Amino acid sequence: MLIIGERINATSKRVAEAIGQRDASFLQELARQQVDAGAHYLDVNAGRGQGSEQEEVDLKWAIDTVQAATDVPLSIDSSDPRAIKAALAHYRGNAAIINSVNAEEGTLAALLPLALQHQADVIALTMDDSGVPKDVEGRLRACDRILERAAAYGVPLERIFLDPLALPLSVDTNQGMVTLRTLEQIRTRYPQAKTTLGLSNVSYGLPLRGVINRALLLMAMYVGLDSVILDPLDARLMAHIKAAQVVLGRDPFCKGYLNDYRKGRLRE
Repeated sequence: MLIIGERINATSKRVAEAIGQRDASFLQELARQQVDAGAHYLDVNAGRGQGSEQEEVDLKWAIDTVQAATDVPLSIDSSDPRAIKAALAHYRGNAAIINSVNAEEGTLAALLPLALQHQADVIALTMDDSGVPKDVEGRLRACDRILERAAAYGVPLERIFLDPLALPLSVDTNQGMVTLRTLEQIRTRYPQAKTTLGLSNVSYGLPLRGVINRALLLMAMYVGLDSVILDPLDARLMAHIKAAQVVLGRDPFCKGYLNDYRKGRLRE
């Protein structure tokens, strides 16, 4: 299971302040904590709502700051293709993830060539210019469009991480099953592509959010989830991932689980 740490995101007030004040030590400590907790990639989002030019500057600074503290690859996260383009040109490293594209033609045309140029993986959201489809069929149509365009641009399907999208259950309690059924269909229909899931959104507006997050994640792993964007500092969530890997037969001889136990990383 590929773990993408979500905490370096300017939607967090404290992270936004650190970026604005160029507080490198705060960002670097947050990066190290996530890696120590088991993150394989770190998501970096510097969008503070201050315009495209400022986001480009902020994103490049944040990337430099994080890469000075850790050598794990980064997921470069922005809704602005220009910021992603500038960040990829600035990025030092052989692996990166573009977070994210969707089925809108303009977004695909802007970002898929960059993915090919930089040999970057791509997180692809199953939505289009009309928003997030409420049903499985609508999300699969978005997948069809994304993968068709990826193939046309020469981006290997193995580099695409399709995100079936987890919407807040506090708004629509049917959405958990829509997410899981979409994920199941993706695994069947597009075996070359990979899958990911932005986990935290599912519990928005509910108490004890970690309980909801863990429940969805375990079910998603069962139907074939390849990676997840989450808070790796949630020790119980990380322990559930390790345990699920054992139960699903993905941890031969329980070596990973036992190693984490010996290092004190598992939390009941």
